[in-house]
Amino acid sequence: MSHDGVGPRALTRALAFLTAGALAVPLLAGCGSDEKRSKPLAGQDIGSAARNLVADGGTLRWAVDAVPQTLNTFQADADAGTTRVAQAVLPTMFRLDANGMPQLDPAYLETARIVETEPKQVVVYRLNQQAVWSDGREIGAADFAAQWRALSGKDTAYWTARNAGYDRIEKVERGAGDLEVKVTFSRPYADWKSLFSPLYPKEVTGTPDTFNDGARKKLQVTAGPFTVQRIDTKNKDVVLARNPRWWGRPAKLSGIVLHAVPRDQRVSALAAGTVDVADVDADDAAAIASAARARGGSPLPGPAGRTAARALREVRLRKSLEPAYTQLALNGADGPLADERVRHAVARALDRGQLAKLVLKPLGLPAVPVGSHLALSGQDAYADNSDALGGQDTAQARALLADAGWVPGPVKKEKKGEKAAGATGRPAGESTPTGDDGTYIVGRNDNVEDHKAGDPGDGNRDGDHKDREAPARDRQGPLESGDGHAGEGGGARQLAQDGRQYAKEHLKSGGAPGAYAPRGTAAPRGTSAPSGTAAPASGASGPLAKDGKPLTLRFVLPSGPGSDTLRKVADRISAMLGEVGIGTEITKVPDESYFKDHIAAGQYDLALYSWPTSAFPATDARPIYAKPVPAADGSLNVQQNYTRVGTDQVDQLFDQAVATLDEDEMRALVRRADARIWAAAGSIPLYQRPQLVAVRGNLANIGAFGFRTPVYEDMGFLKKGAAPKPGSTAGN
Repeated sequence: MSHDGVGPRALTRALAFLTAGALAVPLLAGCGSDEKRSKPLAGQDIGSAARNLVADGGTLRWAVDAVPQTLNTFQADADAGTTRVAQAVLPTMFRLDANGMPQLDPAYLETARIVETEPKQVVVYRLNQQAVWSDGREIGAADFAAQWRALSGKDTAYWTARNAGYDRIEKVERGAGDLEVKVTFSRPYADWKSLFSPLYPKEVTGTPDTFNDGARKKLQVTAGPFTVQRIDTKNKDVVLARNPRWWGRPAKLSGIVLHAVPRDQRVSALAAGTVDVADVDADDAAAIASAARARGGSPLPGPAGRTAARALREVRLRKSLEPAYTQLALNGADGPLADERVRHAVARALDRGQLAKLVLKPLGLPAVPVGSHLALSGQDAYADNSDALGGQDTAQARALLADAGWVPGPVKKEKKGEKAAGATGRPAGESTPTGDDGTYIVGRNDNVEDHKAGDPGDGNRDGDHKDREAPARDRQGPLESGDGHAGEGGGARQLAQDGRQYAKEHLKSGGAPGAYAPRGTAAPRGTSAPSGTAAPASGASGPLAKDGKPLTLRFVLPSGPGSDTLRKVADRISAMLGEVGIGTEITKVPDESYFKDHIAAGQYDLALYSWPTSAFPATDARPIYAKPVPAADGSLNVQQNYTRVGTDQVDQLFDQAVATLDEDEMRALVRRADARIWAAAGSIPLYQRPQLVAVRGNLANIGAFGFRTPVYEDMGFLKKGAAPKPGSTAGN
């Protein structure tokens, strides 16, 4: 997830709340299948228009963060630009709908279904008979088989970033005819719809050399409405052109240029007419909305002035909520937060509704706190399980702290070099048990020399290639930068090559780099954090103390200009914690080191960052909440669980969910897992992240996509006199 902005033991007892006294254990079961389905809090805002109102031709200039380093989405350094290109030029078996649920893509598939469950799960894909690669060859079983072999994890010569799901496939073969692909699984896999999206041609996945190097800077064979014409690193452009062999609805645009533009230069680029579409932060969005409303236009700062304001009147602000949420992460490795009672006290001190309003109400977006770690409102797996932890209750928070030994009292004067009661560091592998259900809270290793080659985060391609399970699939829609997230693009991955992935999960966001949790960043050992600017937060009665040490938590934040909203949220959280006697020391650190040196390294007590949700939470969310375990070499594998808080029960529920082929049962298991994640209090979801996209006023079918996968062939410039459908410009 982003800053705003990752062998089981036997269970002995059910998880119980730790309080000042004894509380009844809440029912943590998921909601039944007869529960009324939730709805998305905000729909997409894309300036919808029928295709007959969209002109043929024209080139769309789309601002991106950077020219992608690779066009292979399954590689370690894939980013948001990689994903955006793949969506436009490669096959995808299932696309996400307005509720973030996978739907068969008829351009590539006629049908896809499970035909056998015993003795093994068998899925048969019936391909669209018109589906061909740009060289004229039919898409077929050979492409599916080559991708399976490349991503299965069995051949470490392939530098892959993940193998989740592909490692459960036993064989891929031709079905009854050329148009059928038969996939047999060695183990049941509930999330089979996540596979083969995108699908690369066998020319890319057929050998390690073509997979590792052949698709980094070019894709000679594609099968989408567009093709990759060229990558122009000098001008920072990726140029896409219509695919003449595309069999679906013809692309309206003749071309798309993805142009790298820094976040702080996007308003100027829009005003100058050098880009047509750009993700923007809250401050820029306000300027754009103001310019659009004003006839005379108020001058913007800088030399562009009044001319820029007039130019911006032709730009529309599209806004929605992206498929991601911002959370408060509590590092349970050591220090006060290793005690579950203290984590519960932090959670009970927060008014999550107030924090959601702080960010979303000024934007005119629904300010509803997120009730799940694993899904968002509108998705099938969503259920508000926050009652498993409880709402804001100052008295209860104080009672929990008192029970944990934190009481008003004298504070010893710190000696030189002595730390306050925040995270202190603990040897890797040392645990702090805090629950009755097998909870295992991982310690930290502050010995820099112990950061071995092959450890997560070192980029070593020769590390362990197994259990790479952190794909970010098809996360579309821009991110609003004012809450401190960074990057852009649905499902981008920038993963370390040790098999746990070092993903720069840029969901088309705005703001400071690193705000989005790098999905797949396995925490390194022995990385010390550079110090930042300390800013103690004041509380109503001052921090509590234990053994003469004050209860002060280190709150780490990025220092970049796009993180203003994030810092406002942190200030409000600090004030709430101060009301119950928890002190905070805010440390602002460089954006580029926020995740690598602080979050992934465990050098924080409190932090704000965001996770994208997935249509496949049983697969994608497991590494984020998995109980950290010691590796064979004595190191510690935390996968993407940056809070270092995990339980056997959660792991088992994920394992059961991914292995059942009953969709109702899978949803129930995911919801039960989420309730237990809430009860462990390692992370507290706050609010769904806003999407703010500036779009040229004469463009249609592009903007804030919400959950839905973009339809590239429908994007284009409106014909003269045409207008988008009423209600499709929410927020303007």
